[in-house]
Amino acid sequence: MVDYIGIANIQKMVGAMGPAVFIEGLAAEIEADYRRWGEFDKSARHAIHSPVGVIELMPTSDGQMYSFKYVNGHPKNTALGLLTVTAFGVLADVKTGYPLLLSELTVTTALRTAAMSALAARWMARPDSRVMALIGNGAQSEFQAIAFHHMLGIREIRLHDVDRKATDKLARNLHELGLRDLQVRLCKSAAEAVQGADIVTTVTADKRNAIILTPEMIAPGMHLNAVGGDCPGKTELHADILRRTDARVIVEYEPQSRIEGEIQQMPADFAVTEFSQVLSGAAAGRASPAEVTIFDSVGFALEDYSALRYLYKLQQAQSPRQEIDLIPDLDNPKNLFGLLAAAPGGVTQAAQAMVKPFAAELTST
Repeated sequence: MVDYIGIANIQKMVGAMGPAVFIEGLAAEIEADYRRWGEFDKSARHAIHSPVGVIELMPTSDGQMYSFKYVNGHPKNTALGLLTVTAFGVLADVKTGYPLLLSELTVTTALRTAAMSALAARWMARPDSRVMALIGNGAQSEFQAIAFHHMLGIREIRLHDVDRKATDKLARNLHELGLRDLQVRLCKSAAEAVQGADIVTTVTADKRNAIILTPEMIAPGMHLNAVGGDCPGKTELHADILRRTDARVIVEYEPQSRIEGEIQQMPADFAVTEFSQVLSGAAAGRASPAEVTIFDSVGFALEDYSALRYLYKLQQAQSPRQEIDLIPDLDNPKNLFGLLAAAPGGVTQAAQAMVKPFAAELTST
C-alpha cells in the first residue's frame, strides 16, 4: 500500500496547523534541503508546450528519496471555470524504487511557492520591510500575502490586478482571515501599488512577455519577488530593471532560469547567483540597504521534493493514514501474472469460459 494525500487530507492538515504555520514549517524544510544542494540530482524540468499552456514534469533525488511533480499551466482555463495550475506528485524510495507517497500538489504548490518566496525575501529584502505591493491577485495571491505577513512582518499590502473581481476576492479573503495588524489597500494601477513599497511581488498568469514593472517604478532598496514568469516567452519585468547597476539577481537553478525566468531576456553571460550560494555564505543576498534585489523565481523540483517529504512526515504522524493499493503485494514477486489469475472472475476463469464452447464443438464432431 502507498500513502495517499488528497484534497480532503491537505485541507485537514493545513486546517489543523493554520496556513501561516504550515507555510513556515514548509519553508524550514525547503531551506534545509537547499543547504545540502550538492546532494541533489538536478535538471531543468521537462516541458511540453501548446498554444494554450504547458505540461511539465519536475524530477529530483538526493540519492535516498526520489520525487517528481506533474504540473500544468493554462492561463485561459479560468474562462472555462477551471484552475490555471493543477499538480500531483510522487515521493519514492531510491533503494527499492517503490513509491512511498502519492499526493495532490495543486494546493501544496501554492503553499510551497509562497514559502519559497518568503524564505528568499528573508535573505534578500531589507529587514525593516513592512509594505508589499502584490500585483496579480489570482489563485496564488492569498498564499503570498499570508507568508509575507507571517514570516517577514508585512503590515501593509497594496493590491492590483487587471481583473477587479480578483482583487475584490483577495481583499475579501484577507479580511475574513483577520490577519492581525494588516492593512489592505486596493490600487488602480501597478504604479500606484508599487510606489513606496519595500517589497513587490508579481504573480500574474498570462503566457506572454508582459511588462508588469517598468524601470521608473523601481526605487533603491526594493526587493522584487518575480513569481509569474515561469516558462519560455513569459516574463513580468522590463529588461532594463535587470540591467540596473545596483541590482542583484538571485535564481533557484540557473540552467532552468535561463530558459524560463526573467533572465531569459538577458545574454548567456548575464551574472546571477543561485539561492544555495546565499545560504552557504558564498554570496550575499543583499549587499547594502540601497541595493535592488530580484528573486527571479520559476519554481524548482527541490522545493517540491521538500514539500512531498514534509507531507509524508505529517502523514506518518496521523492515525489512521489513507493508503491506496497502487503497487501489487505478491507472495512470489516473479509471478505477477498470478495476481490476475487468482482474482475472482480473473483471467484464468475467463480463459476457461472461452475454451468450453470450443471443447464442446470438438466433442460433438
